[in-house]
Amino acid sequence: MTAGHTAPLQYTHHPSPIGSLLLAGHDDALEFIGFASGKGVVTPAADWQTNPDLPLFQACTQQLDAYFAGTLRQFDLPLRPQGTDFQCQVLAALQTIPYGKTVSYADLARQIGHPKAVRAVGAANGRNPLPIVIPCHRVIGQDGSLTGFGGGLPVKRFLLELESGLNTLPLI
Repeated sequence: MTAGHTAPLQYTHHPSPIGSLLLAGHDDALEFIGFASGKGVVTPAADWQTNPDLPLFQACTQQLDAYFAGTLRQFDLPLRPQGTDFQCQVLAALQTIPYGKTVSYADLARQIGHPKAVRAVGAANGRNPLPIVIPCHRVIGQDGSLTGFGGGLPVKRFLLELESGLNTLPLI
């Protein structure tokens, strides 16, 4: 249950080139995007209610489809990510990374004013409840290597290649 809401979360599943995505939220904001596999799987809680017709989900699926088609570069959805103040700082910083660009965890730590908190930034990045829309996939290792991602490294590579214009084949 989200603070300020007495109603259970509503959810739907949406097919995508990276597998079925679970979308969850209330009428006014998206709260979770979950992957079909990897450590970023989100399973509906017993009190969540399926509602594929929620206008928020329709807007989200339209934007996700446009993103995967290569025609949307920035999402415009009401979001309500949950986390500590530090995690929310990291999530806000992630939203400033331009489409098609990457930064390192160290870059992100410096950006939020905690240059020595590289591991904590990585942990907060890994807890992103709204991947893709809040682009945690754009964070890579200092040496340019791909590092952990909730949907798995093949999905991270797919998203980065999609944004760089290199991706011409579906992942699944």
